[in-house]
Amino acid sequence: MQHPRQIELQLDGLSCASCVGRAERALAAVPGVAAASVNLATRRARLELDDAAALAPAIEAVGRAGYPAALDSTRLSVEGMTCASCTGRVERALLAVPGVTAAEANLATRSVTVTHAPGISAQALAGTVTRAGYKASVPEDAPATAPPEDEAAVMRRRFILSAALTLPVFITEMGGHAYPPFHHWLMSVVGTQPLWILQFLLTLAVLAGPGRIFFTIGIPALLRAAPEMNSLVAMGAGAAFLYSSVATFAPGVLPEGGVHVYFEAAAVIVTLILLGRWLEARARGRAGQAIRRLVELAPATARVIRAGEPVEVAVAELVPGDLVQLLPGGRIAVDGELVEGEGAIDESMLTGEPLPVTKRPGDAVTGGTVNGASALVYRVTATGADTALARIVRMVEDAQAAKLPVQGLVDRVTRVFVPVVIALAVLSFAIWLALGAGLAVALVSGISVMIIACPCAMGLAVPVSIMVGTGRGAELGILFRRGDALQRLAGARVVGFDKTGTLTMGRPALVALEVADGVPEDELLRLAAGAEAQSEHPLAAAVIEAARARGIVPALASGVSASAGRGLAATVEGRAVLIGNARALSEAGITPAPALIARADTLSAEAATPVHVALDGAHVAVMAMADPLRETSAAAIAELHGLGIQTRLISGDVQAAADAVGAKLGMDHVTGGVLPEGKLDAIRAMGEGSVFVGDGINDAPALAAAETGIAIGSGTDVAIEAAEVVLSSGDPASVPRAIRLSRAVMRNIRQNLFWAFAYNVALIPVAMGVLVPFGGPRLSPMLGAAAMALSSVFVVTNALRLRRFS
Repeated sequence: MQHPRQIELQLDGLSCASCVGRAERALAAVPGVAAASVNLATRRARLELDDAAALAPAIEAVGRAGYPAALDSTRLSVEGMTCASCTGRVERALLAVPGVTAAEANLATRSVTVTHAPGISAQALAGTVTRAGYKASVPEDAPATAPPEDEAAVMRRRFILSAALTLPVFITEMGGHAYPPFHHWLMSVVGTQPLWILQFLLTLAVLAGPGRIFFTIGIPALLRAAPEMNSLVAMGAGAAFLYSSVATFAPGVLPEGGVHVYFEAAAVIVTLILLGRWLEARARGRAGQAIRRLVELAPATARVIRAGEPVEVAVAELVPGDLVQLLPGGRIAVDGELVEGEGAIDESMLTGEPLPVTKRPGDAVTGGTVNGASALVYRVTATGADTALARIVRMVEDAQAAKLPVQGLVDRVTRVFVPVVIALAVLSFAIWLALGAGLAVALVSGISVMIIACPCAMGLAVPVSIMVGTGRGAELGILFRRGDALQRLAGARVVGFDKTGTLTMGRPALVALEVADGVPEDELLRLAAGAEAQSEHPLAAAVIEAARARGIVPALASGVSASAGRGLAATVEGRAVLIGNARALSEAGITPAPALIARADTLSAEAATPVHVALDGAHVAVMAMADPLRETSAAAIAELHGLGIQTRLISGDVQAAADAVGAKLGMDHVTGGVLPEGKLDAIRAMGEGSVFVGDGINDAPALAAAETGIAIGSGTDVAIEAAEVVLSSGDPASVPRAIRLSRAVMRNIRQNLFWAFAYNVALIPVAMGVLVPFGGPRLSPMLGAAAMALSSVFVVTNALRLRRFS
């Protein structure tokens, strides 16, 4: 079965939720497009293609709908092309790449120009040509892609120009209302007709210059019977301008008392909406900073050891196996394995935890993390898209592009919103005209309705909150692999935990040491560690690690013999050492010490494994081995209870061991001794709002069975397919943090939706003039434009508050 290919396109012209719906329908109608999703906040369309050949028709279709795709252009130098058949092969190889829409090879210049969707790197395209038999490279004197101009900067320039042209119009028309002597002076110096002509010229410059975008996008959409937000602005400002032009140059056409000009309304409408677009673009730029900060973590160059000497090379040239020298304070270029040196690495970008992690030879290091004060050498293990940083960026982008179930309601409303607004504007115009209010009043009422309606706020309400929330989550080590997990996690009612590796450290440790009177603890530990140094048993590693933690050097042992299921015996510095269970003591004929046996029973009840130690035939100590709880496990469970969430422990350990851990942590319910099939049944029994937290290695079926699966992974263990949420820090405290973040995002979305809908429901009737018969105000088009511009800015600014979540 062939899997759909995913392609992303950057679309121009998207300005409201109705645009999103039309773009999606245009894309989905193309044969070969399995699914299409458009995100207003990122201005991106994500396509799933059953047929790679469907990309070009999809781009044409969305362009015809009024939202052309912004494609990148890459120029490659190609060696080995000698004839037209060579150029044909190069072109065909490139056209077979998903996302490439055109390829033109030039035999004379030995180059090929590729038009493609954003996100395809020049290096990847060069690799395709090279594999086709023609060595390709990116010219150093030419950029690989043509990056789009910053939207906020473009909108800022348009707003400034529009404001400069509008200000004289506004002052000459409205200044007289604020200060009547100014009006009289102006009429005596300039006169009415010349003043109106001046306003006409300045307003025409506004509409034909910075305001042209509303007409070039809105009018074609209107002619296609698919009006959107730009259509409303174009119709409102255009109607005010045309009416004023008639009043200026052909006043006799208008009825008596209807000769008024509204040039200032047309100009101010465009200026205020451009101001809103600029502020919105700035805010959306800040909303996407999390992704940019992640991408910028990777350095541009690295010091590779070649022929014994460090050489500075581009990170793109690194390959697995290269040895990279890392200077103190340097940033790790790509994923690798430490081979020389020991030092602390700041992994906060990966885990959200501020404390550095000590790394030794053999430990994994992650691209984007920061070295401490030591000089290190690491071997490259992954590059490009295979690195942990690249996977994190992909996860965040995937989550940001997702549509939440709540978006379905918004899509249904916005599909009919603009046509309904136009109908209401026409109705308002007709009613006031029929009531005898006059053509000018009726026109102002209809224009106000079109201008005040704001589908932009509706379209941005959900995706911009997702963008900011998932970006903030990535900074905290909380990676939402799917955006809809945000909505489900917010409704969590019960959280089930795996024990080993999730609530515990996942490896045994010495948690208690009880010695007989007169026996020094450190001396006993030194001898025991010496005996265990030659054992491969996991409990042996715990004894050795405990000795090292105390600064004890294990003694030298000889004659080590192990007995499966019992323990081991050795001679350590001339003393007979026996380490094992109670059965090992009995079989060796050693009399157990009652106090130590009683202590061993107590430790067993606390879910620890007792290990007895005998010296020279005497029972002198009992050591307790256990998988220690993570420091933050108890606090995480308490915080979940504070959020009103039940907690369950679901473990394969025996019931007694699971009960002991559950009691320590204060879990609401404990299920122990379950096989993998039983774990699935226990998760299904949790019911609606179920969340399961596992270590992401052996818990994949359980993670998939829960409504929301949360994988606790540490270091580079972040690409866990079965879970919707990945906690890269490995810290259970991130579980309640993730739930609080999801609730904050959903609360933010509800606030945005309430504002977007309530704004339109409340102000559209006011713009129609329903309050006028009761002595209320009639909303002017200028105030409507200001309100509409601010509504989108409000929604985006409200979403930006999520950046402060902690």
